[in-house]
Amino acid sequence: MSTNAQIWQQAASMKKRPRDAVSARPLYSTAHPKIREPIMVFRKVVLTGLQLAVAVLSFTAAATSVFAQAKWEKLAPFPEPAEEILGAAAAGKMYVFAGLIPFWKPKGLVYEYDPATDHWTKKKPMALPSHHVAFTESHGKIYAFGGFVYPTSGPAAWVPIDNAWEYDPSADSWKALAPMPSKRGSPVAAAVGDKIYVIGGVSILPGSTETALGFNTPQASVGTVEEYDLATNTWRERSPMPTPRNHTTADVVNGKIYVIGGRVGAAFISEATDISVVEEYDPATDKWSAPRSRMPTARSALGSGVLNGRIYVAGGEFQDPHMMATFRAVEAYDPASDTWSIMPSMPVSRHGLAAGVIGNRLILVGGDVQSSGSGVNVSTSEVDALVIPAGDR
Repeated sequence: MSTNAQIWQQAASMKKRPRDAVSARPLYSTAHPKIREPIMVFRKVVLTGLQLAVAVLSFTAAATSVFAQAKWEKLAPFPEPAEEILGAAAAGKMYVFAGLIPFWKPKGLVYEYDPATDHWTKKKPMALPSHHVAFTESHGKIYAFGGFVYPTSGPAAWVPIDNAWEYDPSADSWKALAPMPSKRGSPVAAAVGDKIYVIGGVSILPGSTETALGFNTPQASVGTVEEYDLATNTWRERSPMPTPRNHTTADVVNGKIYVIGGRVGAAFISEATDISVVEEYDPATDKWSAPRSRMPTARSALGSGVLNGRIYVAGGEFQDPHMMATFRAVEAYDPASDTWSIMPSMPVSRHGLAAGVIGNRLILVGGDVQSSGSGVNVSTSEVDALVIPAGDR
């Protein structure tokens, strides 16, 4: 058949076909593959977003349900309001130490709070008045490590020290212990078994000829970890903390130490940067974990305590070139799930407060209601307790 004849035959057959049968795919009914793909991606993104929103709402509802009964109670006011106080609980009572008076002179306060009577009792002063000391409790006694003292001469400054002390609340007495291997202030201390771990802090920059810290002094946050043996009164160095910091907080859950928040760069908040980093240390293996879930609010000079396997972090301060502030925030960290929960806010925002746990209450004492350097007296006598239901887990 000739080419022309084939063309005419095909044309004739097309005329006989119904118009709807020309194409089995209706015009415009299905997107072109290149158009269909982004539409499907968009639908997946929307679906994923909705699923995430539902998950967040479910978690929020669950957290609200779990902590709905947590409430604040006001306790007897602290008798001697001061900046930079520190605390520890022992034998069912709360102990508050240290304090500063202008300009940077340590008060050496010691007070005992009895929750049974809601009463404060002043005790003998610290054996060595100092500030930014690390305190922790072990076997009914309270241990103090490092800190700063006032210089014996020259302008006001922070002199880092290596002193270590044991305070016996029942006898109201202090006993000197073997000094730490390094001089540093604003570390944290945590007891695991018969060992105490002194972690982080700030000190003179290595190689510097300075003996004290000031606003213009070379200084450095440290990640130093030193282990104190209660039985032998000896020290040994352990693996350093991955993120050197000071003005942080630390607590123990299931034999592991969690270091939370703090500041880097300097001892003074006006020269430093707050962080939200959480790191876990296992004394049994002398190893640090990968970073854990970050604290929702970056802050330093905060207080904390452990209740029912959770670490409750309260208060703190923040500064940048535009503002200075203290926090009311209370956030609870669960190491088992590596998650955070938002708790009812503190009645009064403050930093440099003393914190301790007695029974099912996180007790928060005093502190300053404004960040350091405001130039006015902002210390408060406020004492509050966050009451946590016993079955919150």
